[in-house]
Amino acid sequence: MIVAYLENCLKEVSVDCVIFGFDGSTLKVLLSKWKNIDYWSLPGGRIRKMEALNAAAERILQERVGLKEVFLQQFNVFGEINRCVHYDELETTKLIEKSIGEDLSKISIKNRVLSVGYYALLDINKVKAIPDEYTEECRWMELNEIPFLLFDHNEMINLAIRTLRREVKYQPIGNLLPDKFTLAEIQKLYESVLDKTFDRRNFYKQITKQDFLVKLAEKRTGSANKSPNLYRFDQSKYEQALEAGMGF
Repeated sequence: MIVAYLENCLKEVSVDCVIFGFDGSTLKVLLSKWKNIDYWSLPGGRIRKMEALNAAAERILQERVGLKEVFLQQFNVFGEINRCVHYDELETTKLIEKSIGEDLSKISIKNRVLSVGYYALLDINKVKAIPDEYTEECRWMELNEIPFLLFDHNEMINLAIRTLRREVKYQPIGNLLPDKFTLAEIQKLYESVLDKTFDRRNFYKQITKQDFLVKLAEKRTGSANKSPNLYRFDQSKYEQALEAGMGF
């Protein structure tokens, strides 16, 4: 099955996606568990022979989360000679063979494969995570809960979050929020992405100065404290602020 699949794909290049989600308090990454073994990896796949690179990334992302037009950013190409980090090549090959029930001797894992890494920012509440034919479960995990992954996927996640933190002024991390959110939620989002704690009063003062933030007449009901106001982004103004590099 996997041999036949690879016949229609570029054998030397793959795409792997670091899909970020935010549950209101914590930044998470979507991982895939392989069938028949308790081992995890990032969602990914090969590029079809008649398919553009970005189109392949968009297709793979849509297949895994069921969403179109999601923010997707290429951040690195991974091309070490040995890309089996926590489990060596032989152990990794045996694990994959056990998972898919197929002999991989014809497509030895030792064959050099370059992987193009993308990260995605999306509303976790809109995701319907869908395993592919080689995996049996998709699960959101906090960054500090991620186990040793197959291949070099831990390194991919680490570089993706470092890249996002470095580019946070220019990338739409607001995509991680629901359509309507509180000031506490947007503060927690920035704290989760940047791994920092901000003074609440100062953060609220700075963020409410931004003209892309629209205060709504609605309030969040059912919270432990008093019902907080809800906000949304003016998308056009938000995109302009990102182009300029938000400096609040």
